[in-house]
Amino acid sequence: MLPIVEHFYTIQGEGRNTGRAAYFVRIGGCDVGCVWCDVKESWDASKHPELSIDEIKNLVLASGTKNVVITGGEPMMFDLTELTAELKNAGLNLWLETSGAYPISGNWDWICVSPKKFKAPLDEALAKADELKVIVFNHSDFEWAEKHLANTNSYCIGYLQPEYSRLEKIIPEIVEYVKQHQQWIISLQTHKVINVP
Repeated sequence: MLPIVEHFYTIQGEGRNTGRAAYFVRIGGCDVGCVWCDVKESWDASKHPELSIDEIKNLVLASGTKNVVITGGEPMMFDLTELTAELKNAGLNLWLETSGAYPISGNWDWICVSPKKFKAPLDEALAKADELKVIVFNHSDFEWAEKHLANTNSYCIGYLQPEYSRLEKIIPEIVEYVKQHQQWIISLQTHKVINVP
């Protein structure tokens, strides 16, 4: 049983899989405490109904998609080995979104680690990342992003994403930074532009 904040079929709006249809499962519980978090209601796992692995799998399969995003909260506060095994057995592609603050459990097709200053990512999580997505709030975040990208593997893709409330101010800085540091790619929250969850 897992505490589920919400689940819905939509379009992935960020990072490598932007624009692809996916079923989102948002697991409750988080102690990272990002000030800009847009799902603070997810932090207290006890406030959300629990669903069984079979219930989660059936919801995903009913949507007709082959892609599943497991997000939070911080989903790695739970051991997701059994959940991912069941979803993989059903022929689904599994994409994880995590801060990297906890050990990564489960079998994933794509791991997005989005490290936060409020609770440092584990080196072992960074080593498993296919994608490092750093939220840029101010200029000092570039140096912080470089530090973490240096601890990832050779195939990890680095994304810089502006914190949405500071979009107009920070975008020009990110554009110039990426022009000078071409190992990075800009990620935008396109789901907010096309108005989907």
